[in-house]
Amino acid sequence: MSSKLHDPFKIAFDSLDEYADLISQVLKCPITIEDANHRLLAYSTHDERTDPARISTIIGRRVPEKVINQLWKEGTIPALLKTKEPIRVKNMDEIGLSHRVAISIWKQDEVLGFIWALEIDQSLKEEDLALLKKAADAVKNKLLQLQTRKNKKEERFQEFFWKLLTGHLKDKGEILEHFHALQINPPATFAILVFQFKKNISSKEEQSISYLLQTNQRIKILLYTIDCNQLIVLVSTDTFQNPFSELEHFVQVFVEKMNERYGIKDIISVFSSIYEDYQLIGKAYEETQSVLAIKNKFPYETKNIYNYHKLGIYQFFDLLLEKRKVEPYENYSLKKLHEYDQKHNSHLVKTLEVYLNNDANINDAAKELNVHANTLTYRLKRIAEIGEINFKDPNQKMMLYLDLKLEKYKGICHL
Repeated sequence: MSSKLHDPFKIAFDSLDEYADLISQVLKCPITIEDANHRLLAYSTHDERTDPARISTIIGRRVPEKVINQLWKEGTIPALLKTKEPIRVKNMDEIGLSHRVAISIWKQDEVLGFIWALEIDQSLKEEDLALLKKAADAVKNKLLQLQTRKNKKEERFQEFFWKLLTGHLKDKGEILEHFHALQINPPATFAILVFQFKKNISSKEEQSISYLLQTNQRIKILLYTIDCNQLIVLVSTDTFQNPFSELEHFVQVFVEKMNERYGIKDIISVFSSIYEDYQLIGKAYEETQSVLAIKNKFPYETKNIYNYHKLGIYQFFDLLLEKRKVEPYENYSLKKLHEYDQKHNSHLVKTLEVYLNNDANINDAAKELNVHANTLTYRLKRIAEIGEINFKDPNQKMMLYLDLKLEKYKGICHL
């Protein structure tokens, strides 16, 4: 008599739903099958036993974001991305999750999806876990077919998005036809988001990016593409009462998760103004590039600036530099302070910049300079004397701030 475990899954099946039912019958428990981004592909229908997390997944056709986040935090998903063995998942009442076993569906070194088996009345035994491994192997080809179709569709999405970004599609009717052909419902308002990575984005990082974008449920992603070290995303802003706040929250969370989950740091994120006309997608994209250029040159000053309308005076730096080139101008106060610093090896210009950066708040500026507030007050008196500056004059302070930044901007541009 053979000691090998019988394989009940070596049969042809027409649909994943049919296959989920088969696994459920063999293991005697409810089954769900998901793709790599936790979108529901199939679930067993002949079993009423379930839990709130599974119900939400079936209704929404994808795993709720709070469930995904918790599974990351307690280590289930990281484990599933490393092993081909079944993983036991403990009960988590706070997210409506009962005891279950999960297994990844692999194609060589890539995870194609997951099978989840709920342990409602009884725990799966060792022979059941062995059968679950056979089920994951059997379903692989079906998921490969789905992935091939998905990749072809994504290629059409990419081509369309680049035509929009580069202005090759200008006719409004033609743009809307493309949206409908790709089964994308164009919203009334939209924005462009750009995430700039330190290095060119690798294929592995692309998978992580796709995972985060597809599992997000806070914001509607319409299209996205990757250009060297930049991730470019088109999002709907229709449902937001405060779109800029929502977009800022989304980009911050995305950057945090890339760091926490994948160890990818120093991502710079920006987004455009809100637009209604899809013929202006190219303009929205250009806005993001302008903001990135400023943020790269002034990382400290603009660390909390994410979009064009909050750039303030930085919007006009190129114009101001052009004006400076054609007229003999030098800020007298800054000239005197630079001369004093060179002669006495002091740092009065730096002190002035920090003071103005902190909106003339002595305590905040002193803290940043790591000096006592009284010391800073004394330095400011010397700065006022040497540079003939009246700190009570907002116009003079504004010009000092502007010329300090222009000096810095001009210096960086000439590097």
